[in-house]
Parts: sequence; C-alpha cells; structure tokens
Amino acid sequence: QVQLVESGGGLVQAGGSLRLSCATSGNIFSISVMNWYRQAPGKQRELVASVLSGGSTDYADSVKGRFTISRNIAKNMLYLQMNSLKPEDTAIYYCRARGARFETWGQGTQVTVSS
Repeated sequence: QVQLVESGGGLVQAGGSLRLSCATSGNIFSISVMNWYRQAPGKQRELVASVLSGGSTDYADSVKGRFTISRNIAKNMLYLQMNSLKPEDTAIYYCRARGARFETWGQGTQVTVSS
C-alpha cells in the first residue's frame, strides 16, 4: 500500500509561483510512475506532469516551460514547482502514484490564481 498527502496549495497572483509537495509513505519502491493531475470547476481531471521511476519527465503542453515535476526518493517526496502562474491554472491539484498492481491518489490541494 502507498499513501499520498499533498500540501502547498494556496492563493497567488498571476505571474507568481507555488511549490506543491506530495509526501509518500508505504511501499514506495513499488511505484513505477508518479503524476500531478488537476481538476478545475466544471472540467474533467487532466494530467499535468509525470515522472517515471527512471527519472524521465513529461508535461502537458499548457504547462511546459512553467512547471517542473521532481521526485526526491530519499525524502519520499514528489514536488511540482509552478512558475508564471495564470488564472487558468486554478484547480484542485492531485498527486497520483501507480505501480504494477495499484493506483493511489492523494486528497488534493487547492491552487487559486487571481488576475
């Protein structure tokens, strides 16, 4: 079992920055990929960024060049550094972990970007 707890959300002005954190616990060595998703009001949940166990990363076109996903395995942490934030980045952000036989989600953290 893997457990995830997000933190770091909040209210920020457009152009500002936030860093989201996702604390992982449990059988973390079974994790093959970790993601950040987000869901804005009235919209479907969308994939924002991914990091594989080997370290490769991928991003949604809408956040490329602004967001950076990183994982510190020694500290059991996943991060999402968000720069140059826009009002359209407003959403609940979720951390997700997937392994060969499981998928786990965190509870989410709210990010609000004011114009």
